[in-house]
Amino acid sequence: MNTLYRRIFLSVLLAALCTLSLAHAQDVASFEKRVTVKVLPNGLTLIVCQRPEAPVFSYFTIVNAGSAQDPTGESGLAHMFEHLAFKGTQTIGTTNYPAEKIALAKVETAYAAYDAEFRKRVGRDPAKLKALHAQFDAAVAAAQKYVVPNQFTEIAEQNGATGINASTSLDDTQYFWSMPINRLQLWAYMESDRIAHPVPREFYKERSVVMEERRMRTDSNPIGYMVEQFLAAAYVAHPYGRPGLGWESEISQVSATEAAAFHKKYYVPANIVITVVGDIDTKTALPMLEKYFGSIPAGPRPLPLATVEPPQRAERSVTLREPTQPFYIEGYHRPDYLDKDDAVYDAISDILSNGRTSRLYRSLVRDQKIAAESAGFSGFPGEKYPNLFAFYAVPTPGHTPQQMRVAIHKEIDRLKTQDVTDDELAMFKTRARVEILHSLDDNQGLAEELGTYQLRYGDWQMLFNQLDKINAVSKADIRRVANQIFKASNRTYAMIEFQPPTAPPPLPASQPAGTSQSTTKAPQAITKAPQAITKASQANGGAR
Repeated sequence: MNTLYRRIFLSVLLAALCTLSLAHAQDVASFEKRVTVKVLPNGLTLIVCQRPEAPVFSYFTIVNAGSAQDPTGESGLAHMFEHLAFKGTQTIGTTNYPAEKIALAKVETAYAAYDAEFRKRVGRDPAKLKALHAQFDAAVAAAQKYVVPNQFTEIAEQNGATGINASTSLDDTQYFWSMPINRLQLWAYMESDRIAHPVPREFYKERSVVMEERRMRTDSNPIGYMVEQFLAAAYVAHPYGRPGLGWESEISQVSATEAAAFHKKYYVPANIVITVVGDIDTKTALPMLEKYFGSIPAGPRPLPLATVEPPQRAERSVTLREPTQPFYIEGYHRPDYLDKDDAVYDAISDILSNGRTSRLYRSLVRDQKIAAESAGFSGFPGEKYPNLFAFYAVPTPGHTPQQMRVAIHKEIDRLKTQDVTDDELAMFKTRARVEILHSLDDNQGLAEELGTYQLRYGDWQMLFNQLDKINAVSKADIRRVANQIFKASNRTYAMIEFQPPTAPPPLPASQPAGTSQSTTKAPQAITKAPQAITKASQANGGAR
């Protein structure tokens, strides 16, 4: 885009922004009238937002506990509990809960006995271990007789629920769906019931599902494995260095008893925010919501995470040599989302990576043609605690990760030594403001934004204060932050170097000619790198 067309385009965007700014001022005032925040006696925060465009509502439950809260030795437990949330309650998903409760207790007793023998480093008795596992299998089969599979999800869907899903990040756990407004009370009953009375049914079956999920995303995925090793190198103390799905040896041994302890500690009302957005009459709906969610037993708010990542003083690296697509990623430690420069990191990410006019795309992809894809992004692998500003690039055939490293560093050095242009800074601010406003377009997006900001800042209105922080970003801020953070001693990098596959062993003499396997070729450039990176570090679940 030449200078004349860029300025014309910018003028159009700024004109649109003026209109959006006026709408923003009106929206803030109207939101204040339509949003009601209620902290219940048990500590749970309810947010109700009236939006009468259609006779539907969306909800968003956010629990202030993610994979970073996994107890030591029990990585993957937060994600496991998200799976359990779809298994039902004491009234949903069972044919006879009193009998099932007894059967589940026997499962835990049998598993504890098996696990104790399995963990012995010296003197493990194989015959005893086999017998204990048989007893465990029998207990699981007995408990399974009371299970009504998928009943929780089926009830919701039969009553018009759409978008039923959940997600576990390193920072928190989220549950959400949309539904006709005349099913609001049913939803309140179901959601409050699974928070207050979850049942760890089919726990060990679901544990196997998570193990397979890990094998698919990490163990058999070169990028996933590389990202796991990259984060483990970048963090020596903080749980951001652990995979959200958990380490294989720990996932394979977590128990339903440990999941129940996790729920008791973190799924307390004081640690939860629930947002409901839609065609709601607050005066009649709020008392009903208070009745259901106020009945959840109170508990002490969990203490904040105590572990602080120590400053990094030397560059760290990970190199994998595989017969697969080469890849390069590097990251620099930065403060958490509460830092005064948080919006500056957003500006750097936007200028480097937002679309075909971004610096990394123009340099590595368009002009040099050495990368199929390249970007820089902040808040990896989470945002709640000090995290990483990361850069990655996917080399095109004939180019190497080392070339990606050199090219990325040239763009970083430009940020350190030269001011960004007026156009770049103005376009970042325009896009950022539009993105915030567009995130409020639908009920689900609005519910998520209100709930997240209420949880993180203690005030949903901080969502709109982000506009002021964005507007305050200056060229000097970008240079200052780039020089503070993008230092070699603060850098961890990882790469996949292509290595030809090992030659297959000679064929047996009896094998007919023409049946040998063909030589593996290097795969083409990966076009879904950002998704692969994100999935490698987080554990996203769904309706089970």
